[in-house]
Amino acid sequence: MGRGRVELKRIENKINRQVTFSKRRSGLLKKAREISVLCDADVALIVFSTKGKLLDYSNQPWNFMGEDLDSLNLRGLQSLEQQLDSALKHIRSRKNQAMNESISELQKKDRTLREHNNLLSKKIKEKEKELTPQEQEGLQNNMDVSSVLVTQPLESLTIGGSPEVKSNEETPTSCRPKTILPPLMPLPTNE
Repeated sequence: MGRGRVELKRIENKINRQVTFSKRRSGLLKKAREISVLCDADVALIVFSTKGKLLDYSNQPWNFMGEDLDSLNLRGLQSLEQQLDSALKHIRSRKNQAMNESISELQKKDRTLREHNNLLSKKIKEKEKELTPQEQEGLQNNMDVSSVLVTQPLESLTIGGSPEVKSNEETPTSCRPKTILPPLMPLPTNE
């Protein structure tokens, strides 16, 4: 009983992808050697792993690092140059595709964070509206909420606790905020 066809698409699991690469790499080299011997063909193979490691095979007396090219005539050098140009175009195309995918993913994350930031801003405004006038006045006298979010470092704000005191001086109780708010990511300004 033979194996079924494997659907050709990127393996999403990183570990499975690496295992498949390792197993198929040796098979690919074996096939390159076989076609070279069986068909008396000039075969050269260049493979870059996801970590950038180079795997190469060539049945010719030169390699793709530019060494041992003295034995090649003009036609051989032109052929090599065309192969390298073609490989370089393919590599650049894949690199551009990967960069575009990365940019797209970062833009999605940016939109998600902005939406989350807006939601938190609305919740803060709703909480401020729920405060009694006396609590609002006390909050404004003690500390401006926006200054807590913008001027204090994020690590000094805690949820459900009190802010860390960085200096040896104890902050008077009357100057401490009554509620510790979760930090908001500041919105970038369009300059």
